[in-house]
Amino acid sequence: MFQRIMVANRGEIALRVIRACRDLGIEVVCVYSEADRGAPYLELADEAICIGPAPAAESYLNIRRIIAAAEVANVQAIHPGYGFLSENAHFADICRSCQIEFIGPTSEAMRKLGNKNEARKVAQLAKVNVVPGSKELVETDAEALRIAKEIGYPVLIKAAAGGGGRGMRVARNDISLQAGLKQARAEAEAAFKDGSVYIEKYIEQPRHVEVQILGDSRGEVVHLWERDCSVQRRHQKLIEESPAPNLPVHVREEICKAAVRLAKTAGYTNAGTCEFLVDKDHNFYFIEVNARIQVEHPVTELVTGIDLVREQIRIAAGQPLSFTQRQIVHRGCAIECRINAEDPRRDFAPSPGVVTRWQPPGGPGVRLDSHVVTGYRVPPNYDSLIAKLLVYQPTRAEAIAVMRRALNEFIVEGIKTTIPLHQELFRHSSFIEGQVDTTFLERHWQGGMRRGAEESKAVS
Repeated sequence: MFQRIMVANRGEIALRVIRACRDLGIEVVCVYSEADRGAPYLELADEAICIGPAPAAESYLNIRRIIAAAEVANVQAIHPGYGFLSENAHFADICRSCQIEFIGPTSEAMRKLGNKNEARKVAQLAKVNVVPGSKELVETDAEALRIAKEIGYPVLIKAAAGGGGRGMRVARNDISLQAGLKQARAEAEAAFKDGSVYIEKYIEQPRHVEVQILGDSRGEVVHLWERDCSVQRRHQKLIEESPAPNLPVHVREEICKAAVRLAKTAGYTNAGTCEFLVDKDHNFYFIEVNARIQVEHPVTELVTGIDLVREQIRIAAGQPLSFTQRQIVHRGCAIECRINAEDPRRDFAPSPGVVTRWQPPGGPGVRLDSHVVTGYRVPPNYDSLIAKLLVYQPTRAEAIAVMRRALNEFIVEGIKTTIPLHQELFRHSSFIEGQVDTTFLERHWQGGMRRGAEESKAVS
């Protein structure tokens, strides 16, 4: 086992990794930018090293500075968290060339699955259904128009690299396809330094269901069941839960088996998530692999009782999985709300600033993952996620009731947050009945404002 690990990330996930290291008796080193100087979670590390100014490109994305800090701190491994360099195969290669273990999949697997177009090929090899679309990257508008005609509108333009909804556009005719290609390529180039795109059939009002996987260096791969992430804004998840509501048992089992097949075909190790779209007839289609720990991993931890970050560290240290597939039992229901420093009444405009009051919820069945305290300054430089509020109960109805209570208890002052939006969502009849899809929010809310009461059918 490692004796000393560096966390190459910030905020909530940095604190999460610190805690896992503490549980394993491992010393932990944190890096931070000038924007995060003085953040309370840094005091919990054995050592904290400043790696540059606030802009991510000069700090959390600066490989040279991170490696230099790792060598100075004499660490044996680096945990990249999620975002930033977590899916950067080049960074993984550099870590390992410097005799520092990268806590994540191999760079080979990342290259195989990190590019969505290549991941589709792996899925097809593993006999996992993919959404109909282009077999290769789309280089020209003429080629895109030909493919769209073959598979039929609407189509979805997707960046081959990256994720989080960047570089994605829906096109419903030739004109919007050509405009969308230009926009998607520009956005993908700016976000990922890779403007390549591909095209696939746009599935109307699908559910987004993902499967958590773990693989060790001995070739063993297991799934830890599924999560439903259908409530989204601009392809950014807002609510995640497990089990996926109203998903037939046989579909649930098949989608989990498909994820394991795909991971084994790719030679995948460590934690990852296979993501699928599920249509109205419960047909499922593979869309991508997130080759890292997910923001929503605590949902799976609650329903399985397995510490995923601890398992990541053990696997990276060369240890086998500490359980078999049969030993992974799914119990109860867990739901997570992402709390962002955004103003839902102003089309989710970012709301950085000083938190003047932070009164978190508590009580039975409530978990809060956050690095924020009263007096914390939310910087404008990074993702707006400030907390993950989770509940766990025997049934979904009970979980919804506890989440309502927890949201009402949660008081944040000094900045705007998405708590009011979540309070409305958890009283909406469609959500309560588990009848949501990836277009749910845009159909019932506009610019962060709920449409008329009659249309949205909100319930108390």
